[in-house]
Amino acid sequence: MGILESLLMGLIQGITEFLPVSSSGHLTLSSLILGLEEDQVMSYTTILHMGTLLAVFVVMRKELLALLRRPFSKLTGLLIVGTIPAVVAALLFGDFIEEAFGGAFLGPSFFITAVVLLVNLFFRAGNRLFPQIGRLDALVTGIAQAVAILPGVSRSGSTITAALSRGIEREAAIRFSFLLSIPAILGGFALDMASLFRDGGGWEGTNWGVTGAGVAMAAVSGFLCMRFMLKKLTRKGMVVCAIYVACLGTFLVLDKAIWHLVL
Repeated sequence: MGILESLLMGLIQGITEFLPVSSSGHLTLSSLILGLEEDQVMSYTTILHMGTLLAVFVVMRKELLALLRRPFSKLTGLLIVGTIPAVVAALLFGDFIEEAFGGAFLGPSFFITAVVLLVNLFFRAGNRLFPQIGRLDALVTGIAQAVAILPGVSRSGSTITAALSRGIEREAAIRFSFLLSIPAILGGFALDMASLFRDGGGWEGTNWGVTGAGVAMAAVSGFLCMRFMLKKLTRKGMVVCAIYVACLGTFLVLDKAIWHLVL
């Protein structure tokens, strides 16, 4: 993988990890277009997630510092409750879903994301602020995050929509989604690492200069995307994202059935 490919993959990871359009779907699609080997993509995208995790740490630093000062606070409990469904889903169904669907299911998955985003139109703007998020809110949001284990289904789109359905205010819903991404990213990193080394792979022969450039790009673009979402992402923006992933899903379904340009 060259420097330009690394920067491109980092940019895609940083933007799509937080915008409700599915980073897993876009990275899989990008690797197919670029003709990258599956083992190479898996190890590389695993490292790229560390860039977006760094962006979360920077944007959510106040909440994370508060957690460090009070590790047994209400927020800690909410994150545990919200993470449990994703852990159960990953342990029970993660390998099966990856093996059964892979890139072949990308088109329908993008359609699922579009439907999830359009559901926002049925919810009135909530007024419950971040301190008012409760355990049931966290559980509902966590179940939505577990559904996003499907390749191409947006984690951020699912969790934000679930939080909004509970009457949580827009920025609070986005912030809680960002916080839930921390254990999700760390857990995914751990599982990918275990899989890589179990299969005898790992990072042998990795060009750390090229990889580091991609990680840096993921961190910077992820930070900018998070700031944009907190300030600018509205219901209209969710609809725009829904239209985009619906068009992308349509193209992939047709490509798999007729054109075979990518799939």
